[in-house]
Amino acid sequence: MDSQHSTDVIIAGCGPTGAMLAAELRLHDVRVLLLEKETEPVSFVRVVGLHIRSLELMAMRGLLERILEHGRRRPAGGFFAAIAKPAPEGLDSAHAYLLGIQHPVIVRLLEEHAIELGAQVRRGCAVADFAQDAEGVTVELANGEQLRSRYLVGCDGGRSTVRKVLGVGFPGEPSRTETLMGEMEVAAPRDEIAAKVTEIGETIKQFWLRPFGEGGYQVVVPAAGVSDRAEPPTLDDFRQQLRTIAGTDFGVHSPRWLSRFGDATRLAERYRVGRVLLAGDAAHIHPPTGGQGLNLGVQDAVNLGWKLAAQLRGWAPETLLDTYQAERHPVAEDVLDNTRAQMALHSPEPGARAVRRLLTELMDFDEVNRHLIEKITAIGIRYDFGEGPDLLGRRLRDLDLKQGHLYDQLHQGRGLLLDRTERLTVGGWSDRVDYLADSTAALDVPCVLLRPDGHVAWIGDDQRDLDDHLSRWFGPPTDLA
Repeated sequence: MDSQHSTDVIIAGCGPTGAMLAAELRLHDVRVLLLEKETEPVSFVRVVGLHIRSLELMAMRGLLERILEHGRRRPAGGFFAAIAKPAPEGLDSAHAYLLGIQHPVIVRLLEEHAIELGAQVRRGCAVADFAQDAEGVTVELANGEQLRSRYLVGCDGGRSTVRKVLGVGFPGEPSRTETLMGEMEVAAPRDEIAAKVTEIGETIKQFWLRPFGEGGYQVVVPAAGVSDRAEPPTLDDFRQQLRTIAGTDFGVHSPRWLSRFGDATRLAERYRVGRVLLAGDAAHIHPPTGGQGLNLGVQDAVNLGWKLAAQLRGWAPETLLDTYQAERHPVAEDVLDNTRAQMALHSPEPGARAVRRLLTELMDFDEVNRHLIEKITAIGIRYDFGEGPDLLGRRLRDLDLKQGHLYDQLHQGRGLLLDRTERLTVGGWSDRVDYLADSTAALDVPCVLLRPDGHVAWIGDDQRDLDDHLSRWFGPPTDLA
């Protein structure tokens, strides 16, 4: 390592995206420093949902069982614009459910995972400025301290300092509507609450009171207008809006946490400028409808981690790091579009309500329902790896193997050749790609080469063709390097 660099990668922000990225880098012995501006972890107990693809990624890294202990499984349905349709049968995943989990808990578990792998975390450290050159990045903290790294990744949220200093545009739409969300005690009888929510929910989709925990309710109600999201709402704000919309404030009291969210929708023009990259909310923001935000960021991290590690380790093909933007930017564009569509379907206007009724009918068709579920849960993603079978570029489900499960073979974040012919080899790439011969694997193709993120990079049975694709994704073989 170059002694002038205090670390290989500085990550601004220790939320789910930053912590997951740090762990991915540590799997490849990359030195990582996480800088978190907050001195203490978030304390409010907001519940988030891990969708199918994120659950698969947790299984790939051996984290799923630990996370399942702290969450609650729910059916994988009713995501798109909260239209109450069950998930179609036979979703192509061994983890076809939603996991509800408290936001502070998933952050803590991912941070602990990164630390166990050797990442360093410094709290109360905000990035104020930075400058990059051909060799690395000099990062200046708010207290004037300077740090040096080879790369910097901004995982510092929608108001990202890293993105602003980098000068990357963040085009899109500002918030035009705002919604209040919180958890609190409610004095009104449960049956009275349920009747009123059912009545109002016919026209106002961003309104509900749902029992949560012991005696608490999650309360969601449209705000009176758009304000500065930096300031949380007050309990009086909730009471006023509940009275305006429902005619009663239900006796809300003793709030556990209160927040607001708008429908701002923005996407960074670039995910990389030189040695500085963006991921998670620093790269894209959108309304929370469909519950895709945290999932999108974690999936960014797993896509980027092995590629940045390969760059630092010196074996990355020339354009590998560029595929991070090429693959993830279109995914974020699609998420932004589907959240725009969902927000439009929440409108109480007659036209939007008519479209919602029509879509509700269409979702009775299995193909329509399946398409929307696969879109929201990210298992329908197909990266463009060129011409080939439909499986090429897609993630592979967690197959049953002679030696357990497929995802158990991906815990170390390496590539994997699953060889059903039992006659191929990874040869000089064995320091980056594992080999598994299993003629019993339930696949209708002879062999697949998986990237560390579980996407299928090659399908076939010809050794020479395989070697070409190993070089494409994993650089030159060691014996020729």
